[in-house]
Amino acid sequence: MKELQHKWPVFLGQRRIHLDNAGILSQIRVSHLLMLSRNLLCLAVLSVSTPLFADTVWLKNGDRLTGKIRVFDGGKLLIQTEYAGSVPIDWRQVKTLESDQELLVKQDAYTGEKAKSLQAAEEGKVILANGEAPKTVELASIQQILKPKPLIEDLAWKGNVDVALDYKRADKDTDDYDIDFKTTARHGAWRHNAEGEYNREFQDDVVTTDNWSAEYALDHFIDEKWYWQGRLTYKRDKVEDISRQRTVGTGPGYQFWDDELGAFSLGSLLNRTDYQYSDGHKDNFYSLAMKWDYNRFLLGKTVSLFTNGEVGKPLGNAADYSLDAEIGLRYKVTEWASLNLKAEKDLIGSGNGSDGNLN
Repeated sequence: MKELQHKWPVFLGQRRIHLDNAGILSQIRVSHLLMLSRNLLCLAVLSVSTPLFADTVWLKNGDRLTGKIRVFDGGKLLIQTEYAGSVPIDWRQVKTLESDQELLVKQDAYTGEKAKSLQAAEEGKVILANGEAPKTVELASIQQILKPKPLIEDLAWKGNVDVALDYKRADKDTDDYDIDFKTTARHGAWRHNAEGEYNREFQDDVVTTDNWSAEYALDHFIDEKWYWQGRLTYKRDKVEDISRQRTVGTGPGYQFWDDELGAFSLGSLLNRTDYQYSDGHKDNFYSLAMKWDYNRFLLGKTVSLFTNGEVGKPLGNAADYSLDAEIGLRYKVTEWASLNLKAEKDLIGSGNGSDGNLN
């Protein structure tokens, strides 16, 4: 019996080609094989081209750690591992290291060199690989290792926002709202500081506190530690006798340290302060002031102690002294949220006593 075969017309351009059943099956098998080969090839290329980012740190005692280098600052190298999380390493114990990441290596506080990768070298040294011109540097000369930023390589920003709500229901019902922020941005030899605060309190639906303040300061670093600061502060109070206060000051400062574990600085300022009272009367005076800003992580970067403020001595008979300070503890809950407990003191003292508030 003669086998029945069907012929199928296929158009390629202006040409017609006839394929029988066997031809169609052959074409399907070949197509499947080609698709399978193509998929396997893509998977192979993908697996070969995917970077592993296995950075390695060799220690002087012979140990070796692998993971991903996050940052080096303040004498601590932070490496992220799969087996122990983030591990801080004392920089003095590092023999050499290598990394496939593009990193910014800073040998002073202002400039940095972008290395396409780091290569291991002899003890106490590392090679900055930059294509045709690799550079060997001493580990002791490196101050920071950072991930380069897309636009500004040496910009370092940090800050926090604190929100406090207090409700008391007793003989006098009290509602207290307190919002404040503080931020710092460092770019080369320049550092920008901004902070603000808003307070409002009700007692039995009567406003007893209603004030806000804002401050901006610009620091220019003369060298690694010494800087010169210019500052402007403005305060507005709708309840107290002193309704407006503006202070302009300038003077030198010293940065004791500023790293991932905290910062501490002292500054001295020559200030001019202008007051406006609620009755419209105005006054001004000059003063010398000392300001401080301290914060330090404790208990493995979970709890931090902070204090900042300013104590001043007016030049004249306006007052004996002035004090504006706060101290507290901050507990880190997540990467972006924390709880804090703090006390504040703001007063102007004279021979007849002092007027201030403790919160």
